Amino acid sequence: MKSLRIFIFFAVFAITISGAVPALAQCSVCSTNVETNAKTGHHTTGGLNNGIMYLLAAPYIAVAAVGFLWYKKYRRKNVNLNMRTTRIHLN
Repeated sequence: MKSLRIFIFFAVFAITISGAVPALAQCSVCSTNVETNAKTGHHTTGGLNNGIMYLLAAPYIAVAAVGFLWYKKYRRKNVNLNMRTTRIHLN
């Protein structure tokens, strides 16, 4: 059963990755800035792409940090459940 779940996960992941289409979505200011810099021979498009990736990754890093701190703060340590050692028969 576990191998089936792993197979399904990788199959869905492969389908998702294979169906990825590059997006050409930019605001009009960024688009014109890239076009004029490319026409004049400047190479500032790499910096623009790095800035976009930085802005894309920042919220995910912040959420991961808050989640990690929350996990560390509210994790239970040395919990004693005081469960019975005898079995319970429901019949």
